[in-house]
Amino acid sequence: MVKIGTQPLSINDLERILFTNESIETKQSVLDKVESSYNFLLDFSNDKVIYGVNTGFGPMAQYKISDNDRKSLQYNLIRSHSAGAGNPIPAMYAKSAMIARLNSVCQGFSGINSQVISVLTAFVNNNVTPYIPEHGGVGASGDLVQLSHLALNLIGEGEVFYNGEKRDAADVFKILNIEPVELHIREGLSLINGTSVMTGIGIVNLLYAKRALSWSILASTMIIEMVESFDDHFSEQLNGVKHHPGQQKIAKIMRNLVSDSKLIRNRADVLYDKEKIDVSVFEDKVQEYYSLRCVPQILGPVVDTLDNAEKVLIDEINSVSDNPIVHKEDNFVYHGGNFHGDYISLEMDKLKIVTTKMTMLAERQLNYLLNNKLNGKLPPFVNLGTLGLNLGMQGCQFTATSTTAESQTLSNPMYVHSIPNNNDNQDIVSMGTNSALLAKKVVDNSFQVMAIQLMTIIQAVDYLGVADKLSTTSKEAYHKLRELVPVFSADHIKYKEIESVRAFINNNNAFNL
Repeated sequence: MVKIGTQPLSINDLERILFTNESIETKQSVLDKVESSYNFLLDFSNDKVIYGVNTGFGPMAQYKISDNDRKSLQYNLIRSHSAGAGNPIPAMYAKSAMIARLNSVCQGFSGINSQVISVLTAFVNNNVTPYIPEHGGVGASGDLVQLSHLALNLIGEGEVFYNGEKRDAADVFKILNIEPVELHIREGLSLINGTSVMTGIGIVNLLYAKRALSWSILASTMIIEMVESFDDHFSEQLNGVKHHPGQQKIAKIMRNLVSDSKLIRNRADVLYDKEKIDVSVFEDKVQEYYSLRCVPQILGPVVDTLDNAEKVLIDEINSVSDNPIVHKEDNFVYHGGNFHGDYISLEMDKLKIVTTKMTMLAERQLNYLLNNKLNGKLPPFVNLGTLGLNLGMQGCQFTATSTTAESQTLSNPMYVHSIPNNNDNQDIVSMGTNSALLAKKVVDNSFQVMAIQLMTIIQAVDYLGVADKLSTTSKEAYHKLRELVPVFSADHIKYKEIESVRAFINNNNAFNL
């Protein structure tokens, strides 16, 4: 059981909620804190002008709202902004957005009634996920449009996903025997004014990007094992003189992974012995291609970027991201812009760039395996059949190349693509949700390319006959992948196998980073 509101959420907490459906709990002390903030705002706003309580929204904030219309104002806001379009955000990402919104309002600075907390908790624990369209958020007043769809569900309107089916929210409330949220003074604005959708999507992106990284490292080490690489390019001595923690971490992981490999060679044994080097032309390469030799330098920045993204995302999900901020202790309501999504937008741009670089590395390593003129060890396209008659992995390369190219294009930044809107009230925006959704696509693409890469690797292992000489971790991965894709020499349809491998690596870490 993960507690919400009593302590900061960690990445491990979020992984448990999202990947293993662990339940959440909001203690009475949290509900009391939230209710206290609500009661304070109720009294405080009686003789004052508070944005979104007794004023219109955005550029219409100069219009004062009568006391009799306060509740209608909140309902009008949610219904009018439930204007998204496109495909629904997948359930796990929508659930993550709910957790982000819940954790934000549980801090007790939003001035909402505690029923909101109870209903959100019930949604999460019963795997009810909101119907949130992909398109709509500009990421400045937060995710206004997408969060409106969540808020719409909480008041018993719109559609939700329940037990894998799209249902009317009102019907699901009846099934679960819970009451929809009743809006009072500020619940509408508090529910839709924040960075929760971009943050929720970002959290899932991060978890999957880390998983992809584990497979990228393992695939790289399996290849250097197969080609009997020298060991100095991932040595502690070489990488230790480059003062980047990510590079040193990757090199250390590689050393650990191949520690019991029977294939890795020591340079001194081969090239520093006078008796062995009395030749004019070396049969083997003195140094491997960059896609093999520079793995610590290429994946090191990926590690550092993902580590920083985790810090930013965890800081954001444990923050209060709406406006204004109801500060009971100060007896004041502060107006500002905590809903602005620049932190998340920038991190998602960076995440998709480094994930694309991982994908590019996989594509280049794949090309190395498929091109016999480069590797000098394998038949063209790792063809285990009859050359000319059979085609091996030739067709699969097109898919990997195409998918990599798409990710390269998608990696253009959203962070600098601000478009003023809302009568120029929102004159500079983050586009954070767009950035997060593009990053999701890039992460998804990485698994497709790596699936093809791994299929090629296990074919190469069988051609070379080195399965028994691989390191323990590589050998375990080889056998698990072979259960999905038996060794083949004759041509056959491969798209189902690609999907099987993609699903497997998408749902499992290669090893614990």
